[in-house]
Amino acid sequence: MTFNEQELVQGCKQRNRSAQRQLYDVFGGKLFAICLRYTKNRTDAEDVLQDAFIKIYENIDSFRNDSPLEYWLRSVVVNTALNHLRQQKYLKDLDDIDLHHNGIADREVTLGDFQLKQLLEVIKELPTGCQTIFNLYAIEGYQHNEIAQKLGISEGTSKSQYARARGLLQQKLNKEKRFNDGSVRDKQL
Repeated sequence: MTFNEQELVQGCKQRNRSAQRQLYDVFGGKLFAICLRYTKNRTDAEDVLQDAFIKIYENIDSFRNDSPLEYWLRSVVVNTALNHLRQQKYLKDLDDIDLHHNGIADREVTLGDFQLKQLLEVIKELPTGCQTIFNLYAIEGYQHNEIAQKLGISEGTSKSQYARARGLLQQKLNKEKRFNDGSVRDKQL
């Protein structure tokens, strides 16, 4: 489907239902994928997406065409997802954990032979705070100071939760790889 971004935005600003539908059709899938990364299940992701599109349609007048539309849409979705997590109380218990003492923060997570779908499933298994910060930093590209400001936490908490997420991911991926390559099964035989 081809579309002219400026015409699409203008149509949405005029509350044109056809333009709003086209906006959803063009970007809905990508934005839903973002929602899935921040929620634990499909139902919550659908709720976040619906809330985000309501905010998008209500606030489209604030889009200034100084960046691609998709960037603006992504930021609305991320903020909506974070608000959802706050309402669910998932982000209230973020701790400033010093993981540098056990070496987790110094290790690199390698992704090797894992498919994107597998990685996203493993990320969803992380505790919500770790999952959220990992998504914001590693996938969305926010810096720790920006994450701290968005979530109302310290920059150190953001860094430590990211380090914890990386360590947990590494453990889960290593365990998954051992199982997939047969080494675990071989030991059980």
